[in-house]
Amino acid sequence: MTDISQIGISPEEIINYLKSEMSLREVCQKILYQRIIDNAAQERGIIVTTEEIEIEADCQRRKQRLEKAVDTLTWLAKQLVSPYDWEIGIRNQLLAPKLAQTLFAKEVEKFFNQNRQEFEQIVLYQIIVVCKKLAQELYYQIEEGEISFYEAAHIYDIDEHRRQKCGYEGKIYRWAIQPDIAEFVFESPPKHLIGPLKSEQGYHILMVEEVIAAELTPQRYNEIINNMFQQWLASEAQYLLNCYELDVDTF
Repeated sequence: MTDISQIGISPEEIINYLKSEMSLREVCQKILYQRIIDNAAQERGIIVTTEEIEIEADCQRRKQRLEKAVDTLTWLAKQLVSPYDWEIGIRNQLLAPKLAQTLFAKEVEKFFNQNRQEFEQIVLYQIIVVCKKLAQELYYQIEEGEISFYEAAHIYDIDEHRRQKCGYEGKIYRWAIQPDIAEFVFESPPKHLIGPLKSEQGYHILMVEEVIAAELTPQRYNEIINNMFQQWLASEAQYLLNCYELDVDTF
């Protein structure tokens, strides 16, 4: 394997480069997070087994199409990584979600139920124009069937991307919509024309194609538990930094 020192790059050069790229803080944060994870896992007796590491390593080999051991070693050498370093990385990848499950698995369903409304989605179409009079005219023309919603969006919307998609915004969460507008669209039945509603962007004419009820899917479960875990990590890191600052001030 090619060692960093063999290509004439010193640790100091790496640190200086990270500083120049404004990336040193991010790297230090990841190191601190890993330290927190390691300590918390050790306190709770959470481990990653050799078998689990081997399974994940085999999965990564398949993704990289590394059929032979020599292929794997060559690939690692190109990354300037030893087999031991690779295993440590896999162990870290597997340890974090194990710790997250231990800390927050019992909290996910409770959080979801308390915030169910925020996980509702709609399939939304909208037209935004600058002029109030034009918005009113388009609303009545669509209502009377003189022009379709999709055609009006394609011709009049202020956003080129939305014009190309005939007003299609996609699946939208409640929290992603301006609160006073969300109140209208989430209470309206599908295919019902809404508007014009004023915002800083202009005047909105909206139509909900489908209401998607909130459901605790495996994907959403993972999103919630990961958010909880990341917030916990950030809080723990801030606590350590505050303690460090106190120690420095005392000194």
